[in-house]
Amino acid sequence: MIAKGIGRNQRGMTLIELMISLMVFSIVMAAGLNFLRRQSESYRLGSNRMDMLQNLQFAANVLSLDLRTTGSNTPDEQPFLIYAGNDVVAFNADYTTNVANDAWAVYYDPDAPTGSVTALVPSRSITIPHTTFNYPSVAYQALGGTGNSPAETIIFFFDPDSSTTRNDDYALFRQVNSDAPELVARNLLQTPGLPFFEYFWEKRPLSAPAFVEQVPTSALPLMHSVPVHGSSADTGAAALIDSVRAVQVNFTTTNGLPGDAERLRSVTRLVRLPNAGLSVRRSCGDEPLLGVNITAAGTTTGLGEPAVNLTWTPATDEAGGEGDVTRYVVWRRAATNPDWGDPYLSVPAGQANYTYQDLAVATGDRYFYALAAQDCTPSLSSQSISGLVVVP
Repeated sequence: MIAKGIGRNQRGMTLIELMISLMVFSIVMAAGLNFLRRQSESYRLGSNRMDMLQNLQFAANVLSLDLRTTGSNTPDEQPFLIYAGNDVVAFNADYTTNVANDAWAVYYDPDAPTGSVTALVPSRSITIPHTTFNYPSVAYQALGGTGNSPAETIIFFFDPDSSTTRNDDYALFRQVNSDAPELVARNLLQTPGLPFFEYFWEKRPLSAPAFVEQVPTSALPLMHSVPVHGSSADTGAAALIDSVRAVQVNFTTTNGLPGDAERLRSVTRLVRLPNAGLSVRRSCGDEPLLGVNITAAGTTTGLGEPAVNLTWTPATDEAGGEGDVTRYVVWRRAATNPDWGDPYLSVPAGQANYTYQDLAVATGDRYFYALAAQDCTPSLSSQSISGLVVVP
């Protein structure tokens, strides 16, 4: 009887109460789902921004780390900077070695192929990307003349990214010697008003301290058009690239989203080249061996002026041996003067063959010429003396 009475007094929900409950539940669910959607969108955007910043940081760091090695353990005859353009930069550096206990390379990779850890040779020459400049035209020897130089060629260049529908999207590539270019980063844009690469060179006025200033855009591109760095021909306009001391990198990265969802971040980083302009001296041992003869022949120039042509080939200790010849010293004396006096001419080493035209002569002059090799001690070899030359 008690249980029956209790059951009769219980009431269920009316239709109106049920509808109100469902409405409240729907509002709470809608608010919760909207909150979750906003949280998910915020997380997605945050993840995109993080990916964008990581992409920017990675590209900038790779450029900075590699560019700083420019010229490391690069023999004096081999240029440290090969090409400097708005969207491509090429340089030499002993970046990687596959030889254990090599103390001179920056990194050791036992699996690196030999063709990627030593200098390019003419038989494997390449065309620098975005240019018609072919490199190299001569081979470079390691210090001491013990084989190929250990400094490989590294190239960075920006290419339009064909994998996207945008026409302003670029990808950054890195190439070592003649290997296939490797992708470093994509979703990169050119920062408005700035090229990808800018350069700073050192100026040395005669009556003022040296200073560094930006290379004018009108002066670019710079290229090492003279094959042998430091040779007698490596002067004037051809040597401007040798004065570069820093590279400035400019680019913008995007998260790749369209419209208002796109986010952009720009970076400008100045990278100093600490090895640029430094000499890598050969080891100096015994007195250098010349082992070649100097030839002197009277002639006339195309304008009919009298001249003497001097020719010789690389000394024994330049082409091999200790490989420590840094320059050649030439003397000239009149046939009636028994004293050689002070040197008449100094020519930097590093050429396949040597020629010099002496124009400071007059018809009827009679001269002897002498040649000696000089190492970095500096010590001189014994002299090679030409035959008597009668200027025509």
